[in-house]
Amino acid sequence: MYGMPTEIDVTADGPLRIITLNRPDALNAVNDNLHVGLANLWNELNEDAGARAAVLTGAGRAFSAGGDFNYLDELRRDEALRTKTIKHGRDIVLGMIKCRIPVIAAVNGPAVGLGCSLAALSDIVYMAETAHFADPHVSIGLVAADGGPLVWPMQISFLQAKEYALTGARISAAKALELGLANHVVPDPLAAAMECAQGILKLPQQAVEATKRLMNMQLERSVTTSLDYANLSEYVSFGTADFNRIVDRLTAKNK
Repeated sequence: MYGMPTEIDVTADGPLRIITLNRPDALNAVNDNLHVGLANLWNELNEDAGARAAVLTGAGRAFSAGGDFNYLDELRRDEALRTKTIKHGRDIVLGMIKCRIPVIAAVNGPAVGLGCSLAALSDIVYMAETAHFADPHVSIGLVAADGGPLVWPMQISFLQAKEYALTGARISAAKALELGLANHVVPDPLAAAMECAQGILKLPQQAVEATKRLMNMQLERSVTTSLDYANLSEYVSFGTADFNRIVDRLTAKNK
């Protein structure tokens, strides 16, 4: 559906849209195609008059392992790609916040970097017992312009948000539930998310969508305060010596 790249699979089940990040052999790590697809997806959902709820999950063992190392290498070498990616990161954040229908995340495995952000920007989060969150932007020399630090301060303790943003430490499913980054930790997050979505579909549509919007207006106001600075800072960080040194090490390990 929606002309998405093969890295994103969107299927319809009546008024429910099931979105699957679809690079299972790469743990759904983000490459350019996946990033472009995510930038366009949320407007497509808004324009889909038949859509009333969405479930977001990952194929295979992971939700998303974050940025593909080869993609990071491409970004530091290609200024046009870097500019496009920064813009699309902004589109993903604002697109999810403004998406008119509820998005329910089924976090079936590790959700790292942008994967962590997608969960944080969802409306309800079901998480597997073995899954974890992490935002390692800082640890690889990047500013998290589309990462957890944008929204975590509205979701958890400000001190805890800063700790996890600055250190990139893993957040286990149990800890995510305790912090409030997940609604439920369950054996089968996809089945639980589907059940939740089916329950929402039985509710009055206008009331659901307007209620989501009135709450997300607070999130949007908070995010837009810092988004321009975050975008510029991430763009700059792609050119730093620290980032280049770290990517050299990561790509060397991957060969």
